[in-house]
Amino acid sequence: MTTKVEKSILVNVPAATAYNQWTQFEDFPQFMGGVKSVTQLSDDRLEWVAEIAGVKRRWEARILEQVPDTKVAWAATEGATNAGAVTFEDVGGGQTSVRLTLEYEPEGLVEKVGDALNIVEKQAEGDLERFKAFIESEGYATGAWRGSVNAGAGVGTPGVEAAAGTEGDKGKAGISGKAAALGVGAVAAGVAAAAAMSGSKDDAEDVAGTTITPVAPVAPVEPVEPVEPVERVTPVVPVEPYMTDEDTKGV
Repeated sequence: MTTKVEKSILVNVPAATAYNQWTQFEDFPQFMGGVKSVTQLSDDRLEWVAEIAGVKRRWEARILEQVPDTKVAWAATEGATNAGAVTFEDVGGGQTSVRLTLEYEPEGLVEKVGDALNIVEKQAEGDLERFKAFIESEGYATGAWRGSVNAGAGVGTPGVEAAAGTEGDKGKAGISGKAAALGVGAVAAGVAAAAAMSGSKDDAEDVAGTTITPVAPVAPVEPVEPVEPVERVTPVVPVEPYMTDEDTKGV
């Protein structure tokens, strides 16, 4: 069973500026939680390294369609079943609506519980807010790639069926399905970073930094047999010596 996350945010920069920043994948660690590095292997292939609970992992994803100022769509190629797209819409007044759609398949009991708690959705929302703060504080993109990938291919918003090839790779990237979905989404689409194993980024850091000291069990105390009470002894009153008539003669 898959889960779909849809989030959007309004950023106070033109669509071209927001899109240009998104093409700078190697800058994503500056505002995406959990992502340590991103390497663009080719126009449509990216390699990411994420650190989750102190453990570093890597995986790849492929960009299925990229249209300047409009859209980036991706699907995982290993380690997780996830896919999605991020779109940019000029709403006028120098503002842009950035919308993320991410579909993934949680693995295992722990991830399904986290899924029920909307961990990925919260992470995606937080990363979008950090992107907004980043691009608005600069006011311009740190770089730009204006090329296209499969423009006009009509990919739409890919779902997990686009990542069907990853079905046999679950766990092979050394990272859980949900964590990889977060990381790939973060780098390829700019949100949903790979740090949500235990909740939001702040929560995850709090948990990871907590040291639990084991306490040795207390040995059971052997029961003590009660002492029987000693009966009180009444003191003996001294008796005056008895004197006979013989004893009193000569007294």
